[in-house]
Amino acid sequence: CKEEMLQKKNAVLVDGVILNGPIMDSKAGEKFVEEACKLIMEEIIQKAGDVREKVCEWQAPETLKQILDLEMRDTGECHQKLVQLCRDVIQYSVKTSHPRFFNQLYAGMDYYSLVARFITEALNPSVYTYEVSPVFLLVEEAVIKKMIEFIGWEEGDGIFNPGGSVSNMYAMNLARYKFCPEIKEKGLSGLPRLVLFTSEECHYSMKKAASFLGIGTENVYFIRTDERGKMIPEELEKQVQRARKEGSAPFLVCATAGTTVLGAFDPLDKIADICEKHGLWLHVDVS
Repeated sequence: CKEEMLQKKNAVLVDGVILNGPIMDSKAGEKFVEEACKLIMEEIIQKAGDVREKVCEWQAPETLKQILDLEMRDTGECHQKLVQLCRDVIQYSVKTSHPRFFNQLYAGMDYYSLVARFITEALNPSVYTYEVSPVFLLVEEAVIKKMIEFIGWEEGDGIFNPGGSVSNMYAMNLARYKFCPEIKEKGLSGLPRLVLFTSEECHYSMKKAASFLGIGTENVYFIRTDERGKMIPEELEKQVQRARKEGSAPFLVCATAGTTVLGAFDPLDKIADICEKHGLWLHVDVS
């Protein structure tokens, strides 16, 4: 069989392994995709809005480990076992599109966006250049253009981030670069003690970003909030002045539009005035 493959396919054989031979039965793969898509339609999409269905068939961790059989093996599994695994994953997962599932981070199922995700996963594009991803590069440019219009700019640029934590870290890095561009070549050596300000109700990623970027969590000044969780501008002004008296270098204020716990919106106009007065970068973490 191997000799026939070498003759028919001009296969490359290294240490007894055919490098460019077929690695998967395409017909079996297509059948699996077809069955899995049918399962997704019947067990997730069609049941997403059915209030009679369970939000989750809850199991204790040890019980669920036994049901799913999560052992990592050297060999693959048969077709039927993989289909059953898909069924089990759906059955024991939380149905975030269920009418009785309540969480501030979810908004139900968008059927059209779901199909778009299916297409992007199947095509597996990397939006590096127009040559390798012509359609999605143009889509990215169009979306960024519309986002720029939303905030009232006539021109600008942007990137898509994997989540809020990374977005906050990017913003902190941009603010630091604006304050001291030489950091790109010289690094942290010789820089003054940089200080940033954020609400005491801010997202935890602000401290994490300060740690990752070498700014230090002690240099994150948390500003008091009012009874509704909004940053108090007068307290921000006091802390900026305090930092300057200490010999520190304030460079960033991170306001929040929709805090995690209370959903509070900081008074952005007043905070922006303080930032303009002291020459500070203003970043707004929007949830």
